[in-house]
Amino acid sequence: MLVRGLAVMMPLVRDALGRGRLVSAWTASCVPAAGAQDADVMLTAAGCSGSRARPQGYGETAELCLTVPCNSRRCLSACCRADGSVEGSGPVRAVQQHGPTHTDAVTSVAALKPDLCVSGGRDKSVAVCSWRSGAALRRFIGHKREVTKVTSALDSNRVFSASRDKTVMMWELHGTSGPSQHFPGHDLVVTGLAVSPDGSQLCTGSRDNTMCKWDTETGECLGRTAISRNLVTHLCWVPGEPYVIQTSEDKTIRIWDSRELQVAHTFPAKRHIQTCCDVSQDGRYCLSSSSGSAGEGGEATLWDLRQTRNRVCEYKGHFQTTTSCVFLPRDPALTPRIATSSYDSTVKVWDQDTRACLATLCLEGSGPLASLAACDSSTLLCASFNSGIHVLQLSDCADLVLAEVAVF
Repeated sequence: MLVRGLAVMMPLVRDALGRGRLVSAWTASCVPAAGAQDADVMLTAAGCSGSRARPQGYGETAELCLTVPCNSRRCLSACCRADGSVEGSGPVRAVQQHGPTHTDAVTSVAALKPDLCVSGGRDKSVAVCSWRSGAALRRFIGHKREVTKVTSALDSNRVFSASRDKTVMMWELHGTSGPSQHFPGHDLVVTGLAVSPDGSQLCTGSRDNTMCKWDTETGECLGRTAISRNLVTHLCWVPGEPYVIQTSEDKTIRIWDSRELQVAHTFPAKRHIQTCCDVSQDGRYCLSSSSGSAGEGGEATLWDLRQTRNRVCEYKGHFQTTTSCVFLPRDPALTPRIATSSYDSTVKVWDQDTRACLATLCLEGSGPLASLAACDSSTLLCASFNSGIHVLQLSDCADLVLAEVAVF
């Protein structure tokens, strides 16, 4: 396969990005053309034959995407797919670079309003930004340690943040830079955060095995329940219902009835730690994501909330821990879609019904990807450890294309 680009040696496809046995090495040889401003670069891989490559040791969902830097004007990308084909995708749209919102790793991002998002990071700050312009509109300081989760009620002017300092704080979008409410009470890092649709109640979870329910106006703790070994990893509220979905390091997904703060249902345990969850807009399904390494685990799982209350299907393709999973807002003209992000630096978009992987984007240099937020049916925000918040755009052409358009 020929890709227009700069002559480089490419051991880039490496175990450090969790592709494990996918390919053992990539090399590039430069073939300059007379009078050309660029060079032709031939990419070959161990285990490849000519222009066709078969990733070794993985199933049909295995896919590898490369972005090859060229001169300062453009870059190009290529994909090594599980069906044996190697495909170049041509020039990649230029990415708008905005000033970084956080000075360290971004650990969580959530959609706030049509053009706004809220994020938190290792720099202990909470920021509200316009994802269209990258401008930071508000910055809230108050936590003493890393912010682990952020969230907001739908169409609300309040945002909530959880932290390794064992507390949760509420912030007013149009208020002062300090917190308008504190929610202390956990004994270890707070790792789960979900606010009721009307914004009146808040559920929090922690590595201390407890779930707590709070009154957002008074800060009063309305209930506290502990379950042995229930190290909470994520929470989300079911739209229009009193139920909260919770994932755990004990590999289970629980449905909590927030009225009495009791477990209403526990799904069959998975093989790996469950890292994240999300609920569809109609409240019929929930997603969970799994930890993993070297191609083992790392799947997302679709669960039925209303009828069988059992597993529907799995989405397999990441090679390391899948850190985040989200339903994309429904577009009547499109099939239902979900998106996942992973420590392997990739974001994948899936057909919810067929389980087909529709698009994969590798954010080279971003490090582990920590969190996803769906702004609309075609826009995703992705929080990364190394390079801030990435704005990703879905374009429906002959094939679905997922591209990075901005970073801040």
